Order: sequence, then C-alpha cells, then structure tokens
Amino acid sequence: MYPVLVSFGDIHVYSYGLMIAIGILVAYTLAEKKVRKAGYDTKRLEWLVFTILAGGFAGSKILYWITRIGDIPSDPTILTNLGDGWVVYGGIIGGILAGWVYCKNHGMNFQEWFDLIIPEVALAQGFGRIGCLLAGCCYGIETASGIGIVFPENSLAPSGVALFPSQIVMSVYDFALFFFLEWFSKKKKFHGEVGCIYLIAYSVGRFVIEFFRGDLIRGVVNGLSTSQYISIAVVIAAIVIMYLGRKKKKEDHGSSASKAA
Repeated sequence: MYPVLVSFGDIHVYSYGLMIAIGILVAYTLAEKKVRKAGYDTKRLEWLVFTILAGGFAGSKILYWITRIGDIPSDPTILTNLGDGWVVYGGIIGGILAGWVYCKNHGMNFQEWFDLIIPEVALAQGFGRIGCLLAGCCYGIETASGIGIVFPENSLAPSGVALFPSQIVMSVYDFALFFFLEWFSKKKKFHGEVGCIYLIAYSVGRFVIEFFRGDLIRGVVNGLSTSQYISIAVVIAAIVIMYLGRKKKKEDHGSSASKAA
C-alpha cells in the first residue's frame, strides 16, 4: 500500500487521487459511447458530468463535516483539511441533486440520463476503493482470519495489525454492480429503474460492509453507523420510487391498450 506513488521534488502523486482520476476517465469514456449511441449530444454529457462531480465533491465534504460537527470546536482543521475526510453517501446525494438541477434547467429527462450513466458511477467507485486500499482509508476491523492485510506505518490505517480487507471487498462489489447494471439496463421497464436498482444494491452492500469497517469515527448510534441509517433510508426511498414507476408504466400501458381497442 502506497499513499504516495511517486514524488518529483515537492510534487507528489497520491494513489487515492490517481485512482479517482482513472475511475472518472474510464467511466466517462464508456458513458460517452453510450450517449453517442443513444443519439444524444455528448456536450450535454460533459457539462452534466462536471456538474455531478462538483455536487458530489461538495456533498461528500459537507456530510463529513456534519458527522464530525461535535469535533470541530476542538479541531477546526476538520473544516480546512481537503486531503481526507470524505463521505461517499454525501457524494452520491450531492451528485444526484446537482444532476437533477442541471437536467431540469436544460430540458433533459433526468431519469433517462441517470439510467444511462449510473452503471459507470459504480465502475468509478470500484476504482476509488482501490485508491482507498492504497491510501489505507476506509480500513476494516482487526481480524485473525487468513484474509487480513497489514498496512505500513505511513498509511491512514493502523499499522502492524491484520485488518479485514473492506476496501477490496467493496471494490469487487462495485465492479460486479457495474456489470449487473449494464445487463439490467437492457431489461428496464421505465426510466429511472436502473438508478433505483443501483441505489438499492449499493446501499445493501454498504450496510453490510459497515459491520466490518474499523474507521467508524463518523459515529455509531444503537449499534448502527451513520452510513447504515442512510442506507436504510435510501433503500426505502428507492423501493417506493420503483413501485410508483412500475405502477405508472402499467397504467399507461393499460390506457394505451384501451384506446387501441
């Protein structure tokens, strides 16, 4: 694990940032091909992705500040440190809200575009988790099993002890989710369904992996972490949206059939 991959004097190439950049570039390249194949303007995709990234980074940092609000008076650097302290759920929520606003302001069908690019979001997250592994963040609990990994002293994780490979598990899960969503997108029944499946699947995976995370500085209430409570809320909301979407699709189909008769 190498938080800093290479240095050129005072210039450092951080593994986490590099993997995030690789994930975004790969995801964008694949999404651009899908958008072009669907006959949409790729310029719209450029600005949509930029807006989503801006909203995602802002949401990720803001949610982290909220979860650490009690520690800020004693450690104000929490507000100024941009090197770490990011919450993925904040990024997802912030990115979705920013994307929705952009689509609304430019006359685009948000649900349709969401379905187009959401598989690539899961792909980018898979690369991001590799960055977590290299940096040592989002580390797992101590384990005596044979799958534990030991981090060096210069990483963000505790050194000298075997830790559950939570980053590897989530990376594999995110990559698998990408392939599943690409397959499911060809079978969806309404616009927005792929996005709902992503939110449900990601939230379930995140809920489970939180039991094996050892970095829960964000707080635990009644045995569950902040991210687990968010996971529950997201799953419920996504299921409701899926139900309403399928119900509307069924009603529209029935209405069309009646008119044809």
